[in-house]
Amino acid sequence: MTSSKLEVAFGRSQLGITLPSAADAHVIRKRPLPKIADPKAAIRAVLDRPTGAAPLKTLAADKDSACILICDITRPVPNHLFLRPMIEDLMAAGIPASGITVLIATGLHRPNLGAELEELVGDPWVTKTVRVVNHDARNDAEHVDFGFTSRRRTPVKLDRAFVEAGLRIATGLVEPHFMAGWSGGRKVVAPGVAHHTTIRTFHSARFMEDPLAVQCNLVGNPLHEEQLEIVRMLGDVYALNTVIDEERNLAFVSFGEIIESHLAAVAFVEASTRIPIGRRFGTIVTSAAGYPLDKTYYQTVKGMVTPLDILAPGGTLIIASECSEGFGSPEFREAQKRLVELGPDRFLATLTAKSLADIDEWQTEMQLKPMRRGRIQLYTTGLGAEELSITGVEAIRSVEAAVGASIERSGDRSVAVIPEGPYVVPVYGGSAAD
Repeated sequence: MTSSKLEVAFGRSQLGITLPSAADAHVIRKRPLPKIADPKAAIRAVLDRPTGAAPLKTLAADKDSACILICDITRPVPNHLFLRPMIEDLMAAGIPASGITVLIATGLHRPNLGAELEELVGDPWVTKTVRVVNHDARNDAEHVDFGFTSRRRTPVKLDRAFVEAGLRIATGLVEPHFMAGWSGGRKVVAPGVAHHTTIRTFHSARFMEDPLAVQCNLVGNPLHEEQLEIVRMLGDVYALNTVIDEERNLAFVSFGEIIESHLAAVAFVEASTRIPIGRRFGTIVTSAAGYPLDKTYYQTVKGMVTPLDILAPGGTLIIASECSEGFGSPEFREAQKRLVELGPDRFLATLTAKSLADIDEWQTEMQLKPMRRGRIQLYTTGLGAEELSITGVEAIRSVEAAVGASIERSGDRSVAVIPEGPYVVPVYGGSAAD
């Protein structure tokens, strides 16, 4: 498709882009997903007829407590659709409201509080009825030690509130994940409610540099394999997995045994998300998927990694990200400073001998992938001069001007435009899908 006026996700709306007349735009989107006409009925159906498990009310019938995991604010999970009916089922089965905890699977992200917490949960009835708390990966006393995984010796410590609950349920969004293959399911447990030593082992160089630890791949992916072993250590765990379309409408929901229900969601979304493209491009324009993923530069790195398969070597990847909340954690800031001071090769050399990664330096390590491939340019309105200086990439004032300069450098007037950023995974080979 050829066009000159386009939009990419940016913050809570869109960033309009008018490409130079010399550009030939190839817009890459997910294949259309069917919108569920009645989301409440769909959720009711999967709770009553799960995958690989009994109905939720039956699962809860002999339990005195339950813990429901939800993703943090960085994922646009439609919690407002399913949390209340799940909790009502638990209470109808005899679990008192005082025995139900909604635990926010923050991993090592910051807690979600105040108005942000209300937005995340999406239904004030939930916060008034049951306990809603943030996971704290740094609190040793709040974790149960399971020892180590059998093959890679990952230390396994998980949040006590989840481990000791009579009924354990994870919820989340299934979308491409640039390390673990796909988000959702087992990933909400680990790293979602894992201790910092578990998380930092997952994110050490021996995992991050594995060529199979990439988006849309579960086969041989070391992170996925460790996650599967960890949820099996727990015993019975269940999950509700969702898939949403570009407008954030519910397109799919599954509930049941955590591994089976997750794979059902992956099977649904994979064909829509992995888009075969018949060529590589000297210029790519993409986004960090808009709010809430583009709140920080830390999360922006994901959008730099997912389109790399169709970026021509030495090409230019231009990413738009609002970064409304700024840079990210203090630890990530320090890692980025080291990247700029040391350079990519020396920075990577400091990582390879570690069994435990420093907190958030793994995102800097992932940024090395696009930096090896070509020129990375960032358009943002949320970072100051000091923060821009430690991104390690080139800040630009105009996407349009950057596209024009890239076309001139590459001699290739074809420009790939990916409006939804890391939620779409273009794959080189096969027939072009634009």
